[in-house]
Amino acid sequence: MNLTIENIVFVGSVLLLISIIVGKTSYKFGVPTLILFLGIGMIAGSDGIGGIQFDNPEIAQFIGIVSLNFILFSGGLDTHWSSVKPILREGLALSTVGVLLTAVSLGCFVFYITDFTIYESMLLGSIVSSTDAAAVFSILRSKSLALKTNLRPTLELESGSNDPMAYVLTIAFLTLVINQDQGLASVIPMLLTQMIVGGIAGFLFGKLSKITINKIQLGFEGLYPVLVISLMFITFSATEFIGGNGFLAIYICAVYLGNQDLIHKQTILKMFDGLAWLMQIVLFLTLGLLVFPTQVIPYIGIGLMISLFLIFIARPVGVFISLGFFKMKMRRRFYISWVGLRGAVPIVFATYPLLAGIEKANMIFNIVFFISLTSVLIQGTTLSVVAKWLKVGLPEESSTQRNMNHLISEIPKTAMREIKISQNCKAADTKIIDLGFPKNAIIAMIKRNDKFLTPKGSTVIHAGDTLVVLSEDEEGLDDVIKCVN
Repeated sequence: MNLTIENIVFVGSVLLLISIIVGKTSYKFGVPTLILFLGIGMIAGSDGIGGIQFDNPEIAQFIGIVSLNFILFSGGLDTHWSSVKPILREGLALSTVGVLLTAVSLGCFVFYITDFTIYESMLLGSIVSSTDAAAVFSILRSKSLALKTNLRPTLELESGSNDPMAYVLTIAFLTLVINQDQGLASVIPMLLTQMIVGGIAGFLFGKLSKITINKIQLGFEGLYPVLVISLMFITFSATEFIGGNGFLAIYICAVYLGNQDLIHKQTILKMFDGLAWLMQIVLFLTLGLLVFPTQVIPYIGIGLMISLFLIFIARPVGVFISLGFFKMKMRRRFYISWVGLRGAVPIVFATYPLLAGIEKANMIFNIVFFISLTSVLIQGTTLSVVAKWLKVGLPEESSTQRNMNHLISEIPKTAMREIKISQNCKAADTKIIDLGFPKNAIIAMIKRNDKFLTPKGSTVIHAGDTLVVLSEDEEGLDDVIKCVN
C-alpha cells in the first residue's frame, strides 16, 4: 500500500488505535511497549501484511527529532530537583563519562570482529551508547516494583540527560568517517562547544521561558501548553543554530521550568505527558515501518555478538569506571549496569549515516536495530527479576494504599488564617505566581466584595481582598504574612 493524502490519516489513526490497545499487554506481561509498537510498524510495513511502502530515512529522522523533543521535554518537566540534587554528580557522570566509555569500548570490539574502520566502529558504538528511560520505567511500573534509596532518580537523570552526549559522539565520528583526512583532535572543539553552549542555552532559555509564560496574558488556559511547545522548539532550533546541543538545551530548560511556579502548570504537565506518549507511539511505528526485516536477518549473528558484548561488558565498564569515585553499594552498581536498555533513540541516530550516504550505512542501521531489539528483549523483560535478585527493589504500594495516601494529601492544612490585604501591602496588584509564596502554604480562597473567588497563579490580588490561607503550621502562616506584606 502506498501512503497517499487520501489514506494516510486513516492508516495512521488505525495504527495508533491498535498500538494503544495492544500496548496494555506490556503492563500485564512485562513486554516493553517499544517492542509492540515496533512490531506493529514492521507488520504494517512493506515486508509485512500491511504492505505500506515507506523507505524514507529523511522523513523518519525528522519525525524522530520532533518526537525526541517532546519526550525529553516531558521527562525534564517531571524531574523533581529535590530528588535529583542528591545524586546529581552520579547521574552526570553516567550520562557523560559512562556514555563515552561505553561507546569507546564497544567501538573497539566492533573494530576487532568486523572489517569496519576504527571510525566506523566508534560511530556504531556511539549510536547505541545511550539508554531509553520510557521503556525502563514502563516495565518497572508494570511489575509493581519500586527501587530503594536514590536508584530511581539516578536512572531517571541518566536516561534523560545521556542522549545529548550520544548525539554529539555520533555526529563527531560521522564527521570523521566522511572526512577521512581529519584526525580525532579536530572534533574535540565541536564536542566541547556542543555541550557547553547547549547547557548554558538551556538554562537561559528556561529563565526566559518562565518569564514569558508568567507575564504574557492569554485569554484561554488551553493556549498555555501551545505557548510552551513553541518555546520548546525555539530553544532547540536556536541552540542548534548557534552550535550548541539542542537536545541538552531542551532537557535543561524543561528541568528548570518543571521546578518553578508557572501559570496553569498542571495543565501544561498533563498536556506534555499525553504528547510524550503520542510521540513515542508515532516514533516507534515510524521506525518499524522504516525497517525491512528481510534486511536485518543477514546481520543477526554479528548483531547478537555486539549486543551481548554491549550488555555484559561495554555497559558495565562504563558504569563501574564512571561511578568509581562515588560511594555506592556494589549491588546498586550492578543494577545500574543492567538497566542499560537501548530503545528508539539509537535507531533514530542510525538514520544519520543513511542520510550521509556512507558506505556501510545500511549495515550499521540494521545492526543498530537488532541491538535495540535484543536489548529490550533481554534486559527489558528481566528488570524486575534482577532488581529482586540484587535486593534493590521494594514492592510498590497497593492501589488501595495509594488512594488512601492521595485522600490524606487532600485533607486541608492544619493551620488557617484570614489575611486582609491593604493598599500598602506588596501583594496588592500582584499576581499570585509572582509573590514567591511559601511551599508549605496555599491560598484556598479570596474574599472580594462579599464574593469568594477560587485563586489561580494568574489571579491578581487587589487591595481590600481577604486571603483565606491554609498552612502546615503557624510558622508557615508567619512566612505568608512576610510574603504579602
